[in-house]
Amino acid sequence: MLKWIVLALVLVPLVVLALAVRPLLARLPQLRRAAVRLRRRADEATALGVAAESLQQRAEGLQVRLETTQRRLAVIRARRGD
Repeated sequence: MLKWIVLALVLVPLVVLALAVRPLLARLPQLRRAAVRLRRRADEATALGVAAESLQQRAEGLQVRLETTQRRLAVIRARRGD
């Protein structure tokens, strides 16, 4: 009799634990795919950040060139008397 009580006290929690863990284990492949998608998106966001920074630097360079060109145009117009 004591043997059955001890066995029940050991097996019942194990069965409950297995039943609680089963849905999580069933969703594990979905969770892995979601983690891969999140990692890809993070990589894409990083790449976009790098591209945006590059474009920002290029825009600043073009702004400097535009200002230089405007000053040169003003000098040329001043020489011509326009």
